Amino acid sequence: MQAIGLCRFSYPALGGFQVGHETIEERIAYLYAEARLEERFRLLETVALPCLKAQTDPDFSIVFLIGDQFPARHIQRLESLLTDLPQAVIHREPPRQHREVMKEVLNAARINPKEPCLQFRYDDDDAVSVDFIARLRGTVEDSAGLLRGQRSVAFDWPKGYIAEFGPNGIRAAEVFRPLNVAALAMYVKGGSPLTIMNFAHMKLPRFMPYVSLPDPAMFVRSHNGSNDSRQGLAHKVQVSPLNAEGEALFRERFAIDAGQIRRTFAA
Repeated sequence: MQAIGLCRFSYPALGGFQVGHETIEERIAYLYAEARLEERFRLLETVALPCLKAQTDPDFSIVFLIGDQFPARHIQRLESLLTDLPQAVIHREPPRQHREVMKEVLNAARINPKEPCLQFRYDDDDAVSVDFIARLRGTVEDSAGLLRGQRSVAFDWPKGYIAEFGPNGIRAAEVFRPLNVAALAMYVKGGSPLTIMNFAHMKLPRFMPYVSLPDPAMFVRSHNGSNDSRQGLAHKVQVSPLNAEGEALFRERFAIDAGQIRRTFAA
């Protein structure tokens, strides 16, 4: 069964952001600001990509959606980071309505729309466990009876970490976050045009059966200066520096290396 991921990398959509802008030009200027893009690239390189490259089941694809005005030098940087992730493709789009373009991109990525598929959203500053794809496939196989007759079914792993990354390494806290974007996926039956982007991630159980798995930590949610969802009055989680045992866990579970974090963010 095809597994498809979608990552919106500073794509200037119309809608889809909690940070408001009066014009699309203002949104593009905000998203492409040098300081912001530098932070996003550092998080992509050290947090989001290593776990994808280390998946125990490499049979998946992921689309990185960027704007058609994304600066050329940054496209080259993105291409370089994705060189050793053959599952990744870069897709460019002009600014369009957020959900519509996301749905189109996901459906276009289906090799055979008549066959069922698995879909997941992926933020460029988060991580999933290195066995996320394998656990997703195994859980879907175990849920064959539930899938029968359903257009879609959501699968969620709510245990993970909130983490902050910087020149001093990693600060983190364990959390239980149902329906977090990371470690959340959806089965779509063959012939259905539904996508995981048809629904707000927190509302998936309103529209389909929902399976929650109490497995060990499956995601790392990054808190940083440019989180769209953490502006204004967003709740701040108290994080603490990881000890040697915690750093080993992050390295083994998420392929996140504390030494690389220190070097990258100290540069």
